[in-house]
Amino acid sequence: MSDFRGLAKRALRKTTGRRAHHEPKPPEAAAVERAPVPGSSLIDAAVYRDGRRVSTPSSLAETYREARSDPETMAWIGLYRPTPGELKSLAIEFDLHPLALEDALEAHQRSKLERYGDTLFVVLRAARYLDDDESVDFGELHIFVGPGFVITVRHGAAPDLAVVRKRMEAEPELLARGHEAVLYAIFDAVVDGYVPVVAGLQNDIDEIETEVFGGDPQVSRRIYELSREVVQFQRAVRPLSGMLRGLISGFEKYGIDEELRRYLRDVADHAVSVMEQVDSFRQALADILTVNATLVAQQQNAKMQEMTETSLAQNDEIKKISSWAAILFAPTLIGTVYGMNFDYMPETHWKVGYPMAIVAMAATCVTLYLIFKRRNWL
Repeated sequence: MSDFRGLAKRALRKTTGRRAHHEPKPPEAAAVERAPVPGSSLIDAAVYRDGRRVSTPSSLAETYREARSDPETMAWIGLYRPTPGELKSLAIEFDLHPLALEDALEAHQRSKLERYGDTLFVVLRAARYLDDDESVDFGELHIFVGPGFVITVRHGAAPDLAVVRKRMEAEPELLARGHEAVLYAIFDAVVDGYVPVVAGLQNDIDEIETEVFGGDPQVSRRIYELSREVVQFQRAVRPLSGMLRGLISGFEKYGIDEELRRYLRDVADHAVSVMEQVDSFRQALADILTVNATLVAQQQNAKMQEMTETSLAQNDEIKKISSWAAILFAPTLIGTVYGMNFDYMPETHWKVGYPMAIVAMAATCVTLYLIFKRRNWL
């Protein structure tokens, strides 16, 4: 365990200042779980014999003593974001692999199932739908399962393991099947927790379809955000089928109760169903995004066409105004020249000077009018 001691020291340095005060227990963990001991991440610890709780230790050390006193018991320890020191204690007591402990300490792991000797290490990505925000909140759960013990390490509000523990304690016959039964119950709770998320995402997609065809300008952003949530959900769900198949195979290899294998196959079926729905959501959002892009392009084309038509209409008006301005300018120019009253302007002394000026003005106006009319300016 020297490797893990070094790991714990490094992790402790990383968390200095960030975990000076332990975060409060999530509100979901209240049904049967106790409040954590001050300075400890222990949420609940229990020792079971034949499926019934025989002891409720208040600390890890007490849990170890109770479990050692009777080899026929099973200890179930629930932790919320434990410290490196607590993980080190668990590693020494239950001979946990340093690599698994490193994952449990750092979190942000993908869903996976690994076996280290007699110990199974499982990482699950739980999810819950937040109606107020219309968003999906993801939590991370790490599970160590071995002969006579189950350790759950939570890094998030979901799943509500208090409900799982309460259910198992209400079914002592199932809990008496050992740590494999607890692992099944946790898998079942995580997969069942996906169902409200699927319903919430389906409702969001229906709303987005309405907004797309309603011309909502903010819908593109919502499509992107929902697509990102669906991708995260898909990453959480996709590995479960392989994990459950491997777990079922292991149950067969190690001669685990056939009834538990049936339960696990049922969970696997539900996981496949959820995966299919999530895949359909991703495809639906891709199609919606394509349709929205097409509608936006059509709207832009319509606006461009409208602007072009407006510009053409303005050009026609400018042509008309310019044409009439030119027609009116010609007689004004002639009148201005002959209104200068210079002494040496012979035209001003002609008897036909005035009629000639009028004719010149009229001829110029008519000529300009015909030219502009021919060019469709008027």
